[in-house]
Amino acid sequence: MLGLELLFHHYWILRDDNPEAYRLIREREKVLRRYINEKFGMRLIVHQHFIKLEKVPVDPEAWMGIREFQEPMDYAIFCCALSFLEGKAVDEQFLLSELCQEIQSVYPGPFPLDWTVYTHRKSLIRAVKQLMAFHLIRTVDGEIERFDRDENEEVLYEATVYSRYFMRSYPEDFSSYRNWQELLADDWKLNTEDERRKRVYRKLFFSPGIQRKERDDPDFMYIRQFRNRLTEDIESHSDYRLHVYKNTAFLSIENPKQYHHVFPDQKASTDLLLQLSHFLHEHSEAYVPNEKGEILMTEGELEQVIDRLRALYEEGWAKTFREKSTPMIRAELCAVMKEWMMAEEDAGSFIRIKSLLGVMTGKYPDDFRKEETL
Repeated sequence: MLGLELLFHHYWILRDDNPEAYRLIREREKVLRRYINEKFGMRLIVHQHFIKLEKVPVDPEAWMGIREFQEPMDYAIFCCALSFLEGKAVDEQFLLSELCQEIQSVYPGPFPLDWTVYTHRKSLIRAVKQLMAFHLIRTVDGEIERFDRDENEEVLYEATVYSRYFMRSYPEDFSSYRNWQELLADDWKLNTEDERRKRVYRKLFFSPGIQRKERDDPDFMYIRQFRNRLTEDIESHSDYRLHVYKNTAFLSIENPKQYHHVFPDQKASTDLLLQLSHFLHEHSEAYVPNEKGEILMTEGELEQVIDRLRALYEEGWAKTFREKSTPMIRAELCAVMKEWMMAEEDAGSFIRIKSLLGVMTGKYPDDFRKEETL
C-alpha cells in the first residue's frame, strides 16, 4: 500500500534523495510490478539510481501540467533545455549563457527568443527552476533569480545522472507522431488485454472523478457492474474509498497526507464552492439537472447565484473575495471547478456544472456573524 502511494504521488523516487522509499519499493518490486501491470497497464522502471512509474492518463487535462508553468513558452524552453542536457555527461558543468544560447538556437516558437525581453527571461527562470526541482541539474555557483534583472548574469550548473531519464521512451521515433492522440494510442497498443479495467483504474486514481458521459458510457457501466469487486480491491490495496453515484464516481481518503491534493482544500475558493453546492441543493426545483446530472447555467445566471451567496455569507468570506466584483468571482470559481472536473464551459457562454460538485456541500453556522464579532 505504501509502495503504491509513493509511486502514485511522486514523479520518481531517487535513491540518493529518499533511500528508505527506494529500498521499500525495491524490496516489493515483484508484487508491485504485477499489480500495476494487471490493474493499470503502466510501466514501472526500477533503475540503480531511481524508481519511476510512468503515469499516462486516459485523457490529458489542463491541470495535469507543471503547476509552476504559466505559458506554452515555459514548456518549450524546458524541452529545449532537456535536449541540451542530452549532450552533457554526468557531472559535466556548464554556464547559464551556454544553456541560453542553445535554447535560442533550437527554440521552435513562431518568433525568436530575446533574453533582453523581461517575459522571456521570466519564462527561462521558471523552466530552470523546474529542472532543479526534478533534480536534472544542480547549482554549483550563482543564483538564477538574478537573471530576472540582468540577462548577462552567469550561473554555473552541473548535469545529474537523472537528466537523461526524465523523458519517456517511445516505441517509435518521437518525430513520427503527428499529435498527442497518436502518443496515447501507441500506449494502448501495449494494453489490449483488459483495456477497460485499466482505463477505469487510471481514471479513478489519477483524476478527481469520473463523469458519466452518455447513457451507455462503457467505462461508467464497468464501474456500476463491478462496483463490489472494485471496492474490495481498492480498499485492500490503498487507503482510498470508492464512491459511486448515478452520474459520477470518485475516490476519497479519510486522512490525507501532506502531498495529497484534495478537495476541499484550504483555499478561500473552496468555501464558496461548497456554498454554491449547498445553494443548488436547497433550490433544486429551480436548478434541475439533465440526464447526465449537469446543471446548465449562463454566466449571468451563475453571477446571480453568487450575488445571492454574497448576501448570505459575504461577512465570512476571505477579504480577497469580499473585494472582488461578481464577474471576477465567477471567473475564478469556474477556473477552480474546471480544474477539479466539476464544470465545463461551452463556446456559447454556457457553464455545465457537473454532479461531482454536488457530492459535498457546506455553509456557515447560523450565528457565524456573531462569532465574527466576538
